[in-house]
This record gives sequence, structure tokens and C-alpha cells, in this order.
Amino acid sequence: MKLLKLVVLFACIGQLSAQDTIIPLWPKDKIPNRIASDELEEHKRNGILRISKVQEPTLEVYLPAQKNATGQAMLIFPGGGYGILAYDWEGTDIAKFLNGKGIAGIVVKYRLPSSISQTDKHLVPLIDAQRAIRMVRAKAEAFHVDPAKIGIIGFSAGGHLASTLGTRFGEEVYEPLDAIDQESARPDFMALGYPVITFGEATHKGSKTNLIGEDPAPELASHFSNEKQVTENTPPTFLFHATDDEAVPVENSLLFYQSLKGKGVSATMHIYPKGGHGFSLARKDPHLMGWTERLFEWMESLK
Repeated sequence: MKLLKLVVLFACIGQLSAQDTIIPLWPKDKIPNRIASDELEEHKRNGILRISKVQEPTLEVYLPAQKNATGQAMLIFPGGGYGILAYDWEGTDIAKFLNGKGIAGIVVKYRLPSSISQTDKHLVPLIDAQRAIRMVRAKAEAFHVDPAKIGIIGFSAGGHLASTLGTRFGEEVYEPLDAIDQESARPDFMALGYPVITFGEATHKGSKTNLIGEDPAPELASHFSNEKQVTENTPPTFLFHATDDEAVPVENSLLFYQSLKGKGVSATMHIYPKGGHGFSLARKDPHLMGWTERLFEWMESLK
């Protein structure tokens, strides 16, 4: 009887680890652009888990039961103005929600710009984002996902990072380390929730300052204004935003949609009259929460 109980216990542990696996993005001594420092990662919880000063980026992998799996996966980039990561609110909660639709949810704990811990800090989030999608593609068989059905979703500043990846996936921002870096960094599809897109007039000042500084060169601000980086190869995109967003003006999504349309890229956009900023799954708003079902319908249409 004791042996049976042990077998059951280990089986349960195995199931949990399969659902929640944390994987380092980089070999510990080969993290690009890293400067050794005394800076330590911080976790603070006040209704939302806020992670700052990320030193070692990771993937946190949530997989649906194999019999429910659609073969699709989404990498999730939480927001936080490039100063913190709203890690559960716009990360792990999203991953678990995706699992309910048979979609693998993979949260990217990416490094945030830091002049103390990094060189060329404005490139570091994109470096981690490129590596993240390459790693998922390299591990597609292990995760039971189709390597041609790997998308991304980002919220607020995480939406800026996602749209940066979706428009600049081919830009060489770090030296390849291993076979993982031979994989494509192009997302197959992209969803952006109340995203920071432009570093022009309608920008979110905090995100812009944290990433490229208080007084950046105009060409740098233009390079990180993602409505200007759209090409015919930008992946199909789903946008959602609230008109009354006072933190990240809805013009960010409108600018990106117009650029996608201009380049002939398939684009879907849902603008809600109310919702403010940072509403995540919006489970307490019967109208706004509908964005999730619209997302799943859109993902189904991609097949």
C-alpha cells in the first residue's frame, strides 16, 4: 500500500512539472549583453506579482493535456512599462486561460532595460524575445506543438516588445550561440493587447524612457516606432484596445492597423468604448471580456 501511494505521488508530481516547466533562455555564463553587477531580481506582490530587475530570463511553459492540444502555442510577453513585469496578471493567468482552449501558453520572463546590468540596454528585450521564440520552435516536438503554429501575445509594453519581434524578427541583435539560434524568430501570428506601438506623439512616455532614454536620437525613436517597421512579412495580427485608455492612447493600435493594411498584412482589430488600460482578461466586464473569444475565433480562422 505504501508503495502504491508513492507511485501515485510521483505520478502527480510528474503531471505538475509537465504543466509548469521553467527553462532558462540562455546558458548562465553566456547571456548576451550582460554586465556582472550587484543588481538582484525583485518580486513584489500587491494584488499583482510584479517582477523587476530580471537577471536570468526564462520561459515558463504551460501545456494543455495532449488530447486537448490544438498544436498552437503562444509566447506571452507581460507588460509593465519596461520597468516591471505584471507577471501573473498578463503572464501566467493568460497561459492558464489559453490551456483551456488547448493552446500551449509560454510566459517569457524577459530582461528589462538596465544600464547597470546590460550593454546596449535598448536591444536586450528584443534579444530575449528572439531567443524565446527560437527555443520554443526548437522544442516544438517536446511541447507537442506545431513549429508552424507558434504565435505571440503582448500587453502594453509587452505589446511593444511583441510588435518589435513581429516586425524585426530578422534583425541580427546577438551572436548565435547554438543550434537553437538557427531556428526562425518569425512569429506565425501575433496578438497585441492595448500595446505601446509608437515612440512618437501618442507614445507611453514611461516605456519609451525606460527603453531608449530621456532624450533619444530621433532615428532611434523612429526605429522603435513599430508602425514604421511593418513589412509584407509581418505576421497576421490581432489587436484589441479601449478607447478610454489614458495611459497608452488607442492611436497606438490604430497606427499599427493602418500600417498593416498598407502593407497588405491580414489584420483584425477590436476597439472597445470603455476598459481603460491594463485590463488583462477583463473577467469582471461582460462586454470587454469578449476579446478572448474573438481571439480564439481569429486563431481558428488562421488554420
